[in-house]
Amino acid sequence: MSMTRGKQGYHCQRSEATLKTRCVLTVHETQVGIWPCFPRLASCRLIPQNPCKGRVSLAGETVKNLFLFLSLLLSSVTALCVWAEEFVQIEDWSESEVGARGIPPGWTGQTWGHPQYDLTIVLDERRKALHLKSKNDSSTINKKIEHHVNLQNTPILQWQWKVVALPRGGDSRRKETLDQAAQLYISWPRFPRAFRSRIIGYVWDTTAPVGTVVKSQKMHMVTYIIVRSGDAEVGQWLTERRNVWDDYQVVFGEEPKDLGYLSLSIDTNDTHSYAEAFIGSIFFVKP
Repeated sequence: MSMTRGKQGYHCQRSEATLKTRCVLTVHETQVGIWPCFPRLASCRLIPQNPCKGRVSLAGETVKNLFLFLSLLLSSVTALCVWAEEFVQIEDWSESEVGARGIPPGWTGQTWGHPQYDLTIVLDERRKALHLKSKNDSSTINKKIEHHVNLQNTPILQWQWKVVALPRGGDSRRKETLDQAAQLYISWPRFPRAFRSRIIGYVWDTTAPVGTVVKSQKMHMVTYIIVRSGDAEVGQWLTERRNVWDDYQVVFGEEPKDLGYLSLSIDTNDTHSYAEAFIGSIFFVKP
């Protein structure tokens, strides 16, 4: 089917092959849409040319409305792009059904020990969250965020969590008691990954004071930053914000490279006790 084109307007023509009429919208010699043509369109005036071909002229008011629509559409797309640069969603658990157990979609398990993965997607106080439990075990899940987060643009890591039970006697400063109810790790892989990677762990500790920065006594690649401590706020949903760019410079003395993974963990195998926590949405934002 051939089309009659002009500088501006609707141009319709009937196809002898399909016996159907289609209408092309052209604005300033640019085709912006095509759809079946209906002669009774309120904004169009049908000018018959022959039984098989018609031409529809576009009313001035319709052109004005079209430009207004395109302008609003462009503004919305621009705003969306700016918002996307200021907010990077890592997890909100929307891809998992409430009641789903085990490792959630998009995450992988650890490659050491004997994790129980007592993890369940729940609704708690009207928010979707990952419910973590641990009894004399250690369970860690990982999500790849490489090339997904630009720390120069969005250095603030924000997440929600709630601890219900702390591991008895847990203390991140000692190898014998290295258990925490809730842990969120950011890692920067370096070759060889098993020996030179850099990891910061934001944790809720049982004993170590808030603000403590301490290297793990088990894994030399891990440095803990104690964000919450003790049971004073147990049972409450809390929102945390950490400037990962600044924390990396404090811990390692230089600017961070590209991120690799974000991990969540619960751990009770050193104190042989029990812990329970919830972790809600996780994302990176601008300062």
